[in-house]
Amino acid sequence: MALRVKADVWLARPWQCLRGTRALGTTATLAPNTLQPFEAIPQYSRNRWLKMMQILREQGQENLHLEMHQAFQELGPIFRNGPEWRFNRLRLNPNMLSLKAVQKFVPMVDMAARDFLEVLKKKMLMNAHGSFSMDFYSSVFNYTTEGERLGLLGHDPNSGSLKFIHALHSMFKTTTQLMFLPSGLTRWTSSRVWKENFESWDFITEHVTKYVKNIYQESAKGRPQSWSVVSELIAEGALPMDAILGNSLELIAGSVDTTAFPLAMTLFELARNPDVQQAIRQESLAAEASIAADPQRALTDLPLLRAALKETLRLYPVAASLERILSSDLVLHNFHVPAGTLVLLYLYSLGRNPSVFPRPERYMPQRWLGRKRSFQHLSFGFGVRQCLGKRLAQVEMLLLLHHVSSSGRGLWDGGGLHLHHVSSYGRGLWDGV
Repeated sequence: MALRVKADVWLARPWQCLRGTRALGTTATLAPNTLQPFEAIPQYSRNRWLKMMQILREQGQENLHLEMHQAFQELGPIFRNGPEWRFNRLRLNPNMLSLKAVQKFVPMVDMAARDFLEVLKKKMLMNAHGSFSMDFYSSVFNYTTEGERLGLLGHDPNSGSLKFIHALHSMFKTTTQLMFLPSGLTRWTSSRVWKENFESWDFITEHVTKYVKNIYQESAKGRPQSWSVVSELIAEGALPMDAILGNSLELIAGSVDTTAFPLAMTLFELARNPDVQQAIRQESLAAEASIAADPQRALTDLPLLRAALKETLRLYPVAASLERILSSDLVLHNFHVPAGTLVLLYLYSLGRNPSVFPRPERYMPQRWLGRKRSFQHLSFGFGVRQCLGKRLAQVEMLLLLHHVSSSGRGLWDGGGLHLHHVSSYGRGLWDGV
């Protein structure tokens, strides 16, 4: 594979986009020597909501993570749901997070990954020069949605599927504009934004409802076309249909963009780090035969590629923070924090902390090999509230990157694959020649 980068990039040091931020670490005062009450915790020196609105208006949603990072530098590591959820979650976990569940959806994801690769190869062969340019992020977005087999990878996707993708994009854009405002200000938001958000959710809900009903009808007739999490839940009968529908809506709408983004950024970093790229390609080629015979082997035979995904999520976390409400009192940095307090962990700042990750600005997947790093890979959360789609996302990313890496001569050599992407962390052009 010869995947290189032409850079018009402010990716390695994205914190420079906000005035006054430092590259790494924190300028906050060290923890006090004596125990302090909760009221003594450092606070924002400016109106937080006005700052958020200013960033959204002047720079868009791309730099919200930088505002959080700047707040962390100023204030340090301290910042000022119920039985029904638990009932649903305990019945969903076996079909999403267990090893048995992973073994069931690996073949389905592997098929989608192979389809994606074939589409890339066909597009390259159609070009007289053996090369082509594409919006890679949009294509990968379609791949992550293809987990439900919407037919988005073909040469001419159907109109319903395209409208669904458009609705997802629109929902993400407008939700970001609305969710960072205090409730008292949202009524002053443009009615156009509200209208677009509602219409997007209406179409997404209609689309997912139709999808779930089709599976229900297939299951009722005793002949489901293929295995799916939805068909498994229907067969078990442990959840009512409205709960299955609601959770399906959350899984489908919430897992697409969050998987597509790390895929695109991993390829970007491989383009910028040819030595890592070559090592991953060699690993994929060595494991190609065993994974072709049994796709489950991808979970054990690709340690460097799995480490690369962790490294990507360290540098470019999909979620800017993890939020938890304390169930009991806590002393943190010698401040007393009472039970019931909402605590935020900034993943972006954690991943770039030199005391935790030496040379944090470097893309070094090898740092994840050889020793256990407890509670340092938190991109999917941890514990009972960890990301429900964690295993599916990991399998989707791993299998697609494996097939792209092992394709070698068929895809990358003898021509060029130009992959364009504009992200919230950087702008650049991937160039494979």
